[in-house]
Amino acid sequence: MAYATWLIPSKLSGSGNDSVSVTAGSDNTGRNARTTNMTFKAANTSDVVRAVAQAGKPEFVTIQSTAAVAKLGGTLTISGRSNSSKLTFTLGSGATLVLTLPSTYTANSVSTANGAAIAGDPGASQEYDYSITFSGIGENETIEALTAQLIVEDNAGNSATCSITQAAGDATLDVSPASVQLDWNAFTEGTSATFTVTSNTNWTIE
Repeated sequence: MAYATWLIPSKLSGSGNDSVSVTAGSDNTGRNARTTNMTFKAANTSDVVRAVAQAGKPEFVTIQSTAAVAKLGGTLTISGRSNSSKLTFTLGSGATLVLTLPSTYTANSVSTANGAAIAGDPGASQEYDYSITFSGIGENETIEALTAQLIVEDNAGNSATCSITQAAGDATLDVSPASVQLDWNAFTEGTSATFTVTSNTNWTIE
């Protein structure tokens, strides 16, 4: 059986005393080590099989560092890469942007429950892409930007954080009714009329 395609020997033949170096043609991004056998052959001798192992990449998780939500709200997808057997998502404390944490995310194109083992454990052999989607984000009706943090942790306890910002809403000012009328004797009777102000910002009267 031929050696794996990721292995690159310095030579494939020789004569007499010599040496053969080996290297890898690609990084092993999975958590698990990978091995292959090289078979040395010569006429009138038994085959000599020698193993080569390439260590696995330490478990890791990355996530995009920032994400933006339009002031009108809607849907937001955040992505990253990992080689972990499972990922767990949480929202940071002190958020001003109200988000509902999805119960599932997509890992290596497979829908996976938050904190559950990923089907087929793709990270054992190579790193994979993942994404998580927030839907139904409400409109920002304030004049301040809103913020939140999404934290993802791998099975080894490594974590990464994405800072989420929703753009500030438009300033609004509404006054009703269009006009009011005071009685002729409002001063004497102590009567008044009222305007109702609806706003999300500072306002003045001149």
